[in-house]
Amino acid sequence: MILTLWATPRSVSTAFEWMMRQRGDFECFHEPWNELYYYGEDRRSQRDAHVEARPGHTYAALWDRLSELSRAQNVFVKDFAYSVEHDLDDRKLAAMTHTFLIRDPQRVVQGLGHHWPDCTWGEVGFESLHRLFCRIAERDGAPPPVIDAADLTGDPAGTTRAYCEAVGIEYVAEALVWEPGERAEVSWYGEGTGPWHDALRQSTGIAPPRTEYPPLEDSPRLAEMYERSLPLYHAMAAHRLRRAP
Repeated sequence: MILTLWATPRSVSTAFEWMMRQRGDFECFHEPWNELYYYGEDRRSQRDAHVEARPGHTYAALWDRLSELSRAQNVFVKDFAYSVEHDLDDRKLAAMTHTFLIRDPQRVVQGLGHHWPDCTWGEVGFESLHRLFCRIAERDGAPPPVIDAADLTGDPAGTTRAYCEAVGIEYVAEALVWEPGERAEVSWYGEGTGPWHDALRQSTGIAPPRTEYPPLEDSPRLAEMYERSLPLYHAMAAHRLRRAP
C-alpha cells in the first residue's frame, strides 16, 4: 500500500506526517517529490539551482523505490501535487491510495509568503491540489478522503479516527502524542529543516497554530493569491470528512 497525503505548504501536513511516523507500521516519506522538484537531477524549479543534485536522484528512481518498498510493507508519502503532477500517469495513480489535506488559504499564503516572499502561484499549491482531487474523483466516481487542518488541530483524535476509517487502517491513539526534539526525518539534503519546522520541534502533538503573520493587505501579490485559492479550497472543503466521535 502506498498511502499518499496530498496537501499544500503550511497546512499542518508535517505534523500529520509526524503522527503517521509514530504509528510504526508505515515507512514514511517526507515530500520526496518536492525535494526532487527543487534538488533532483531532473528538477523542475531553479529556485535552488546552486544545490548540486545527488547522482541518480530522479523521479523515475524514486518511483521504483516506492513501488519496491510497497510490495513488502505499507508506505506513507506526504507531498504537494505541484511537485509531481507532470509525472503522474494513470498507472502510478492507480498504485496509490489518495487522500487530501486542506487549510484556510489565508494561513497557507501568509505562512508560505513569510518563508518565501517570492513564492509563486504554483508553489502555493491549491490549483494543482484541486486539479488532482478532481482527477481522482472523476476516475473513482466519488471524491477521495479530505481532511481540513482546522478540524485536525481542533479535534486531532476525532479527525484522525475519521481518516483512518476512510482509508481502512487502524486508529492508533498513542501516535497523537510525542516528545519535543529535533526532526531530522523531515529535512531535505538541500536546506535542512531550517525555520520551517520550528513549531514541530517544540510540539508534543497536533495543536492549533500560534504563529502570527502580517496581514495579507500588506502584500497585494499575496492577497491576490489568497483570492485565487479561496474557491478551490471551498470546492474541496465541501467534501471534507466528518470527524468521528
